[in-house]
Amino acid sequence: MSATTRLPHPVRAAAMAVAVVFLLVGVLGFVPGLTADLDRIAFAGPESHAHLLGVFQVSVLHNLVHLLFGAVGLVAARAASSARAYLVAGGAVYLLLWVYGLVVHKDSGANFVPLNAADDWLHLGLGLGMVALGLALKGNPNARSA
Repeated sequence: MSATTRLPHPVRAAAMAVAVVFLLVGVLGFVPGLTADLDRIAFAGPESHAHLLGVFQVSVLHNLVHLLFGAVGLVAARAASSARAYLVAGGAVYLLLWVYGLVVHKDSGANFVPLNAADDWLHLGLGLGMVALGLALKGNPNARSA
């Protein structure tokens, strides 16, 4: 690597990686074979019986939220400050979604996303991981902040 080559700021790289994963998950939620019972997917609500990787309950809305969250992350990754905000605020949203998933009855209309127990625990991990990345990743002199 030449002395003039500068790597992206670590928080920007992390936000981009997280965003790409969200985009991938959003797309995979519509792929037959990777999503079990895709023929039973609903737009929203607990009546959606599709499961990504046979485990995580998904709906059209759930997949679209992942795609939107990924797109926002790609835009946010353009600058260190917005990448950090995406990771920390997005992680906080996922922690709130985890709490919501714990308290909402899985068969009620309030479970509009929809969420199952596997989704709940994944949201806890995502939330903690995103907040940790946003807070822990500091710049270095060879990183581009914009």
